Amino acid sequence: MSHGAPTFAVEPGTAGPRLRALGEALPRPRAILIISPHWMTEELTVSASAAPPTIHDFGGFPAQLYALRYPAPGDPALAGRIAELLKAQGRTVRSDALRGLDHGAWVPLTYLYPGADVPVVQLSLPVRYGAGDAYELGRLLAPLAAEGVLIIGSGSLTHNLAEFRGRGAEEAADYVRRFVSWSRTAVARGDSSAIIDYLHSAPDARRAHPTSDHYLPLPFAMGAGPPDTPGRVIDGGVVYGMLSMDAFVFGAAA
Repeated sequence: MSHGAPTFAVEPGTAGPRLRALGEALPRPRAILIISPHWMTEELTVSASAAPPTIHDFGGFPAQLYALRYPAPGDPALAGRIAELLKAQGRTVRSDALRGLDHGAWVPLTYLYPGADVPVVQLSLPVRYGAGDAYELGRLLAPLAAEGVLIIGSGSLTHNLAEFRGRGAEEAADYVRRFVSWSRTAVARGDSSAIIDYLHSAPDARRAHPTSDHYLPLPFAMGAGPPDTPGRVIDGGVVYGMLSMDAFVFGAAA
């Protein structure tokens, strides 16, 4: 199975409790593979630390947020298996034995598995990737699901920080509602072609995503699930008027 989970800033909207319930309902994985828009590299790189540190890669938030830790173990053997799968398809893969978990990884995992007792490996997103590349990456790694690995793509379904409305915002912007509605429909239909071609098929795509980094985890997660199979929508709400926290589940759990 694969699960597309949002990156949370400070407030998780309604997604936090729903992710916690999802983590309790899912069959317990032996390990987790996660990608996040906060680790982008020139080449595919996999974290191979046995004890990945918690990375606080943000600024301007309350002090207590920087005290949080997510001390999940790493899984160097899984990192090697990921590299093996990708190299067999002609992909160049680097290994990073020092890399920790950025907030795009550890924040949603804090809700899914608060005990931090499931091993986690993070994979980078190459800066040159488009939605089709991310989907294909998910397809290449899909065999891991049958090996007990939960595959997660973490990003925000809408992510235009230039339109940040502040803490008091309660109403989602109209363009956010349109993009969210389109995304939910495409996922519920298992329409991978639409998800890949979002810049042309989705309303307000470039406004919802001035850059693609927070969108790419969605086609990645969809690619890791069964081809063209409907996904499950988890309503995560919208915070700050412009950050959709929706999540999607693909595979058996959907």
